[in-house]
Amino acid sequence: MSSREDLETWRVTFLGRRGEVTLLKRSISGVHPDERRGFGRAANAAALALESAFAVKTAAIDSPAADGAGPMDVTLPGWPTQVGSIHPVTATMREICTAFASMGFEIVEGPEVELDHYNFEMLNIPKHHPARDSFSTLWIDHSDPSGERPLLLRTHTSPMQVRTMETQAPPVRVVVPGKVYRYEATDATHEWHFTQVEGLAVDRGITFADLKGTLYEFARRLFGEKVRARFRCDYFPFVEPGAEMAIAWTPKRGQGDEAEDWIEILGAGMVHPNVLAGVGYDPDVYTGFAFGIGVERIAMLRNGIDDIRLFYANDIRFLRQFS
Repeated sequence: MSSREDLETWRVTFLGRRGEVTLLKRSISGVHPDERRGFGRAANAAALALESAFAVKTAAIDSPAADGAGPMDVTLPGWPTQVGSIHPVTATMREICTAFASMGFEIVEGPEVELDHYNFEMLNIPKHHPARDSFSTLWIDHSDPSGERPLLLRTHTSPMQVRTMETQAPPVRVVVPGKVYRYEATDATHEWHFTQVEGLAVDRGITFADLKGTLYEFARRLFGEKVRARFRCDYFPFVEPGAEMAIAWTPKRGQGDEAEDWIEILGAGMVHPNVLAGVGYDPDVYTGFAFGIGVERIAMLRNGIDDIRLFYANDIRFLRQFS
């Protein structure tokens, strides 16, 4: 490969959304459960190796010598380089997805510009429902091509759960990672855009016990075998009953005698019968659970970060800590 065009073609072929490595990682649900952890690690290692090779080749093509600016004196000392790394939010999102993939969940993605129909109405939030006020939606001026259904920047990744159920008969087990957007002021714990991983499981006979067991296992994989978790009732219009999950957390582990606290890490619940009926599932036959995880919250807890805005300030001094 001697040009940027050739290099971009190579990147799309192997690392693009439909690239070979991406499809390989998405196929983990078809791997035998006993082999999924090793398969996932190998696929992630392959992706990192190819990303590194892509960066090296890009630098070589962009160098003055590659542009014919002059011969390279190989006796001169090399230029110092900074070794990059995956962004902490991206790394955390990948780890979350890997944890659920090893439990049989498929990873799917959806549009960030979404229809009101999927973002609200199909999730049991009809027009004038008071729950819409809590989402601080960013609306888009024009409607979809039919001119009937308004467009917005999705406020959660749940719409892809509905889109999946519309095209797939049970059983369904998916997690949906991606960016979401809210029209709200930023502070240490809120950003106008952030990352979510939402999950859905629908089948015959799924109970709240299945939800708790799945999320306990997730917490153990992210925070260690000794993590303690609790569930408390909460309200979300698309689940019934709804709950929040919190973990026992000491802010500065090993640096003093700080008291342990309970920190919420996700919301969850049993899929509302109206949502199941809306996609053509019989709620008398099928049940399911859903959950939504704020990726930045997990990254903040695991790395002792107290301000979400640091993730998006592009401060090299902050990002170098994760190299």
